[in-house]
Amino acid sequence: MIRQIIRIDEGKCNGCGLCARACHEGAIEMVNGKAKLVRENFCDGFGDCLPGCPTGAISFENREAPEYDEAAVKAAKQKEKPMGVEEIMKIEDEAKRREAMMAHLAAGGEQPAGGCPGSRMMQFNRPEDEEPAARDFRPVSRLNQWPCQIKLVPAQAPFFKGAKLLIAADCTAYAYANMHEEFMRGKITVIGCPKLDDVDYSEKLTAIIRDNEIKSVTIVRMEVPCCGGLQRAAETALKSSGKFIPWQVITISRDGRILD
Repeated sequence: MIRQIIRIDEGKCNGCGLCARACHEGAIEMVNGKAKLVRENFCDGFGDCLPGCPTGAISFENREAPEYDEAAVKAAKQKEKPMGVEEIMKIEDEAKRREAMMAHLAAGGEQPAGGCPGSRMMQFNRPEDEEPAARDFRPVSRLNQWPCQIKLVPAQAPFFKGAKLLIAADCTAYAYANMHEEFMRGKITVIGCPKLDDVDYSEKLTAIIRDNEIKSVTIVRMEVPCCGGLQRAAETALKSSGKFIPWQVITISRDGRILD
């Protein structure tokens, strides 16, 4: 029969696999790094695969093709056994393992119990139409100096004189919506991530606190264990500086709440 069906231009296909994941019927598969329509009777011709293609390799065409077999599609889906967490974790290639885990979670699979909590995937279902309490509120940046990365900021700088020092984990500004107003306002902010930065922050923070007139220290970290490295570095710096300075630790949850 002549009907509308998709056409894949292999010359334009970059092998990203987005179309294969978008095809709910399983008509498209990746073969030798290219997307191929492997089951014409599984293609309904609606084109769910089109919008995700970044290269424009997919288009519609009218040609001779088997009739769409909805019953066969449903039967195939019932036979499919989703890959379990244990199987996914055995995949050696990190990119493929991450892709398999995303598909597992998208299908409603459970989050693996093991692994680093800081790297564990989570999704927060926030209403898209949620508005701030005051509609005329316009956020203002409260960053009072540059640079702000612990590795880049000089140990001695004019902005440290008489400063209230905020030592914050990189992720806190993204997790906590009111980071600028509640924590950065009126402070000098330095940020870092002990998991990603291959450096011991305690030496640099010690020099900042020891060699400058710091009035107070606030440490804002995430609840994940790796952020404990930032807190320990700050505490070590406070002790090593030989000064008695008021300090506090604030912990932010992964979904953006203050825990402490």
